[in-house]
This record gives sequence, structure tokens and C-alpha cells, in this order.
Amino acid sequence: MSRSVQPPQLDAFDRKILAIPQRDNTTPQRTIGEAVNLSAPAVQRRIKRMTKEGVIQANAAIVDPMAIGQSVTIFVEVEVISETAAQIEEAKRAFASEPEIQQCYYVTGEADFILVIIVPTMGDYEALTRRLFFGNNNVKRFRTFVAMDRVKVGLNIPVEA
Repeated sequence: MSRSVQPPQLDAFDRKILAIPQRDNTTPQRTIGEAVNLSAPAVQRRIKRMTKEGVIQANAAIVDPMAIGQSVTIFVEVEVISETAAQIEEAKRAFASEPEIQQCYYVTGEADFILVIIVPTMGDYEALTRRLFFGNNNVKRFRTFVAMDRVKVGLNIPVEA
């Protein structure tokens, strides 16, 4: 997921356009055009370009985890034993492949990774820890934080210039 290439240049119209589907991705392009003072075809071209350039990475529905029985949100700090490039890449692949892991960050500081995990029960989390951490010879330790309440959750990126 990391990028070493130069980010695409976004003008004020692009930024205004991006703000709208982050709030509601079902907004018609005609409505977006009216809001940013562009025609619907111009909005369509810009959205297509930003998607091609990777600025827009996905169009997805946000599902309430509680509504589908995924009621436990857990944050995990993971410290590895060896930080060779190959072992870090292997850890990234392993964490990225687990559907319960919603977010994974390779970080600086005492921990090497921060994970955001959503599971139905603590029993499911225990099974995940056995597979991911206890079964991994490169995991030195992990520390678990269980969320008591979801105060704010989102992926909206501030885009206004």
C-alpha cells in the first residue's frame, strides 16, 4: 500500500468533487457538478481520472459491524523479533490477508504494527491470536486494547484547500 511515486496534482475542482462522494457516494454526478460549478461530463471525467490515478481507491458501502454481529473492536500492538525487510514484508502480507483485520499500520516506536480488528466474540479473537501471534515465531509480543465504545469511525480525508 505504500507509495513512493509523486502524488497526482489535484486542483480546487478535484478537491471539491472528492469531498462530496466521501460523504455520500451515491450522489449523482449532475448534483456534484451543480455543487462545484462544473458540468456532469466534466465531473465524470475528473472522477474517472482520479480513479485511474489511485486518488479514489474504492467505492464501498460502510456496514455497521453491530448490525451483522461483529460487536468486538480490538486494537493490537505487535512487536516482532526480527525486522529484516523480508520478515516485515511477510508480516504485512499475513496481516493484510486476514479479513478480521480492518486496518494494519507498520509504525515507529515500541510496537512495529498497530492492528484494528473486528470480531464477533472474544473467543474469535483468541482463535485469531493463536493463529497470528502464538503461531508466528517472529512475534515477540502483542498487546490488546478492547474498545468499549465506537465514538468516531471514519475514513474521510479532509480535501478542501
